[in-house]
Amino acid sequence: MSTMRYLDEARQVLRDEARALLVLADDLGECFDRTVDCLLGIKGRIAVTGMGKSGHVARKIAATLASTGSPAYFIHPAEASHGDLGMMTPDDAVIAISNSGNTAELTDIVLYASQNNMPLVAITRNADSFLGKHCDYLLLQPQLHEACPLDCAPTTSTTVQMALGDALAMCLLTARGFRKEDFRRFHPGGSLGQKLSLVRDLMHTGDAMPLLHPDAPMMDVLAEMTRKGFGCVGVVDGETLVGIITDGDLRRHMGPNILESTASGLMTRNPVCIDADALSAKAQGIMEERKITCVFVVDEKHRPLGILSMHDILHA
Repeated sequence: MSTMRYLDEARQVLRDEARALLVLADDLGECFDRTVDCLLGIKGRIAVTGMGKSGHVARKIAATLASTGSPAYFIHPAEASHGDLGMMTPDDAVIAISNSGNTAELTDIVLYASQNNMPLVAITRNADSFLGKHCDYLLLQPQLHEACPLDCAPTTSTTVQMALGDALAMCLLTARGFRKEDFRRFHPGGSLGQKLSLVRDLMHTGDAMPLLHPDAPMMDVLAEMTRKGFGCVGVVDGETLVGIITDGDLRRHMGPNILESTASGLMTRNPVCIDADALSAKAQGIMEERKITCVFVVDEKHRPLGILSMHDILHA
């Protein structure tokens, strides 16, 4: 098989799956709205279940829901029949995924949900199936062939299932007013959490800040810079940050009379500053662009709240 034949086949797979998503988007009806309202209103968590490839999709959907403000968990339908039904409570809702809607392993979960009056959301291609007939909310998949040339391997169907789960999660996220800060709290150890960390979470505050008044003698400037270890000193007039002195400033002004200077005589006015609620990634970009290693954090009145170094960001 030539390279171009592989490429053509790959493009056809992607077109088939993309077309299925467009059909799905056009076919979504008010049942989707009612499903979101139901999931918003439950007191418990969302149990997501499926078997085989649908089970893999269910795991991903549960993870996406949980990380975006909708507490959720995956329950394996085969294990559910051997004790794991105890994971579920009457306050929970269930999302059951089955392309055919007649997956035998889902039977006990469907019956358990019905007996305990738990809302059951079905994602299936078959409205007349066991799952389709016994659910409270039916999200139908389009009646389209799989992207598999044999029309056997779950491809188009699992893409549609995944997309429906994402759509539910994003609608719930929006309805709950979920923010970047919330997302960061749920991802403290991952690269996304690091990118979404805020300046206020990393900055040094209080006595850790190197600050002096404009009339401070140069010996005090040197002592404060050495003691605090940031390689700079902020100059405050009253409560307002008016300047900064860096170790680079000291080198540039080095001379026999430097010790006779005061902080205001050597400081750089209007130093680069940043807001406490800015992303640390933004602070990093500013420092890299300006070729500086520290930045003061100020409020709307330019009062210093903290100081952030490049080392703090890289360490995080």
